[in-house]
Amino acid sequence: MILKSLSDHYERMLNDPGCDVAPPGFEKKAIPFLLIINKAGSFINLRDTRLGEGKKKVAREFVVPQGEKKTSGIKSNLLWDSPQYVLGVSKGEEEKDRDRAAESLSEFEKKLDETFGSDFSDEGIVAVRNFLAKKDFTEIFKHVAWPEIKENNSNLTFVLEGDERLVSQRQQVLQTLMTKTHPSASTQTCAISGADDTPAELHTSIKGVWGAQSSGANIVSFNLDAFRSFGKKQGLNAPVGKRTVFAYTTALNTLLAKGSSQRIQVGDASTVFWASATHPFEDDFSCFLGEPPKGEEPDYGKIRALLSSVRTGVLPAEDEMSFHVLGLAPNASRIAIRFWYEGSIRDLKKKIAQHFEDMEIVRAPHDREFLSLFQLLVSTAAEGKADNIPPNLGGEIARAVLSGGGYPRTLLAGAIRRCKAEQRINHARAALIKGFLVRDSRLRGITTKEVGMALDKTIENPGYVLGRLFAVLERIQEQAHAGLNKTIRDTYFSAATSNPLVIFKRLQDLAIHHLAKIRNSGKSTVWLDKLMQEVMGKVPASGVPVTLTLEDQGRFAVGYYHQRQDFFNKNENETKENNDE
Repeated sequence: MILKSLSDHYERMLNDPGCDVAPPGFEKKAIPFLLIINKAGSFINLRDTRLGEGKKKVAREFVVPQGEKKTSGIKSNLLWDSPQYVLGVSKGEEEKDRDRAAESLSEFEKKLDETFGSDFSDEGIVAVRNFLAKKDFTEIFKHVAWPEIKENNSNLTFVLEGDERLVSQRQQVLQTLMTKTHPSASTQTCAISGADDTPAELHTSIKGVWGAQSSGANIVSFNLDAFRSFGKKQGLNAPVGKRTVFAYTTALNTLLAKGSSQRIQVGDASTVFWASATHPFEDDFSCFLGEPPKGEEPDYGKIRALLSSVRTGVLPAEDEMSFHVLGLAPNASRIAIRFWYEGSIRDLKKKIAQHFEDMEIVRAPHDREFLSLFQLLVSTAAEGKADNIPPNLGGEIARAVLSGGGYPRTLLAGAIRRCKAEQRINHARAALIKGFLVRDSRLRGITTKEVGMALDKTIENPGYVLGRLFAVLERIQEQAHAGLNKTIRDTYFSAATSNPLVIFKRLQDLAIHHLAKIRNSGKSTVWLDKLMQEVMGKVPASGVPVTLTLEDQGRFAVGYYHQRQDFFNKNENETKENNDE
């Protein structure tokens, strides 16, 4: 299903005049330097295609014949490759390195002869043959750019003098190469398309997955005897036609390419998305769940418009179009599928809107109105670093958002663990905990009132009430000691969450002294006394519990956060307190 959807997406891109995608049998490749030769095969010049300055130079991409999948053996690409193949230049100085380079150059020539034959008349191919036959590369090695080419092992290809096209892009060459992409006599039914095609033994590598090998990795691979059956080798165990392999790998590599607008990073999952046809949702999806580039402000307007359209039920008819989201993560030499979504845009919009509503919570003016998945995930990581996000967590939360299912319990545990470790709860963690509790309660059909967006004085859950009480006791301490750098939160938050019975007795004793200090300074404590008694009145008749469940620890954190945010808002209670003085 995944490979079929990617293959269909390639066909869509191929038929889109505005989409620059390589045709079957070709690929887009960065070629830093072009070898300019004349018809006789003599070297004329080296052309640098890179733009930028210093180490930030970026090579121009060209459409060239699809490269070979190289492992440890010698395999040459057609009409382009590294200096080892094009010029026979060894990477090392040992004899075995020179022998390997000579063998690579020979393989490069052999590939050319096998593809075009000895009587091929195109001037560009004849010029390349003459160039290789001379094997006189002295002038190239004297060129000012050569040291950099050798050091970086830069790809090279050929251009005929007076012709701006690559030799591989000349008309006669293209016609020949396009003809050779047709299936040979040895065909099988493709397991994906159902059409007769030559099965691919090796699938093209997928590049651009964060954390995977830079040379690329595979989704489909049979490289050990345990994966094989009936004596079949590699990809023949699950025959997929070469055209389908080219289509799905080209589509995926295009989506994963650097600068692509159709990819986001969710934890360790490199996430790509596409619609079955052109739709504005392809451009907007990253605004909903992705993190904006550094220095750019999030586009909240699109999120507000999405929420408004879902709430009013006014969604465009074209939203019935199918949409696909694929999350990929590194797994040794392979790529693991973290999550896969396939459904209508209409359904996906509702699921995303529900996610934002579940995560909505009162916030300070400087906090973000809507949180990206990255911000939620990094709030569970040690030191707030992306590298410390627990493995698999990104895929699990993305799957929950896309499917409308429950958030992973590890998300709740991770947020509470960071609250305890840092003795504080911020906006992202509060939103995450509240979102988990609300969604879990809804999916399980629990009718008991759950925590909401802002302070709710009617909730009598022990965890929520104790969280509120902890915030009140901290407020009393702050009023008693102006400019205090360290409060009870910095010392007792973790212990009060896990073992409230022992800690709250001590905190209440401290509050008595703090209230006395406030009165001795000539200030009124009427409001604080009333608030403390009001909250304590909701403590269970059986008293403060010995411990709290994980969910109640989450409610403790949200109750504390709600009460603190309520303090920050100028309200009638504070005005009344001032009038009582």
